[in-house]
Amino acid sequence: MFANKSTNAINLISGISVLGITIGTAALILILSVFNGFEDLLSSLFSTFNPDIKVIAAKGKTFTIEDELMEKVAKTGGIALVSQTLEEVAFFEYKGSQDFGVVKGVDNYFAQVTGIDSTIREGRIVFQERGSEFAVVGGGMRNKLGINVEDQFAALAVYMPNKKHRAGSLSKPFKKQYTYPVGTFVNQQDFDNQYVLTSLDFTRSLLNSKNDLSALEIKLVPDANPQKVAANLRTTLGDAFLVKDRYQQNEAYLKLMNIEKWMSFAILILMMVLIAFNMIGSLWMIVLEKKKDIAILKSMGATEKMIRNIFLLEGILLTLLGIALGLAIAFILYLLQINYGIIAFPGSFAFEAYPIDMRFFDVMVVLVSVTVIGLLASILPARRAERVSALIREA
Repeated sequence: MFANKSTNAINLISGISVLGITIGTAALILILSVFNGFEDLLSSLFSTFNPDIKVIAAKGKTFTIEDELMEKVAKTGGIALVSQTLEEVAFFEYKGSQDFGVVKGVDNYFAQVTGIDSTIREGRIVFQERGSEFAVVGGGMRNKLGINVEDQFAALAVYMPNKKHRAGSLSKPFKKQYTYPVGTFVNQQDFDNQYVLTSLDFTRSLLNSKNDLSALEIKLVPDANPQKVAANLRTTLGDAFLVKDRYQQNEAYLKLMNIEKWMSFAILILMMVLIAFNMIGSLWMIVLEKKKDIAILKSMGATEKMIRNIFLLEGILLTLLGIALGLAIAFILYLLQINYGIIAFPGSFAFEAYPIDMRFFDVMVVLVSVTVIGLLASILPARRAERVSALIREA
């Protein structure tokens, strides 16, 4: 593999093929690792707003649950806390600024169930205190409405269509209630730009509802199996409810990330196939150069299979050399990225550098795929070598 060839072009082409495999292997591993990092980042962002398990109505937006059934849910094995929430689209007004969003009423357990308190960027998280109603708004809503949580006297008006209003009646078409913004949370953009968190009593009063809920949001004990707990809840609640674990709550986002990840992998694999043509050319030229040596080996008793395996082995060794170098480069860049953030993320986000997470399964998929490509690239030159005649006539 490292012997000098009579033609320098052969050495050059071999070096280019190894370099291509090196760069391709490193790129494949790093691209998949970056997608893994974004997946972990999204999961962590969602986990601070979404619970471990969420129970919603199978039909419609709201439901009511009897105390007896609620008690069964709370006593299900693996469940630590259950929070009741109610949300609806509403219209908001603050000091002349207006916008649509989602008002979400939560109970006292919500912060413990979701960890929303870890995302508070200013103010505090409280919904009811001394008979007053307070709200915690998403960062996007804060910016759109120009909310100042330090202004204790400025109220946020929340409008909701009045279900009792009839055309021509004297009743108002919208019900209006006031709450005071005391905190801002910054999480995932879709949440930040829409949500205003209030007390469950405030939202129920706004909707003229006494017992309606949008969801039961559940926190599990640390060692609980989410799939097992979700299955038990489905048995307890029946077909009237949908029980979703953390993945199912964010299924659309995570599936999209997964599709993008493996599409990128497929594109880079096609690039590796093109790079493999360099190896085919290199090995083919070596076969042509070594015709005399092949003829001598055959005259000494070497079989066609033995000759073929020599060139297959050389192709595999060139591939493995490229894989080893690529893996080393990928691992070094991975360590530099997680420790020093050498590649910064453009724009102003909660993170400064590209997230990255190298996983054993992805590395093995890359290694196997590149090895197979190298093996396939070696077959044609090896088949050509085995057909070289044992008798060489010189002019």
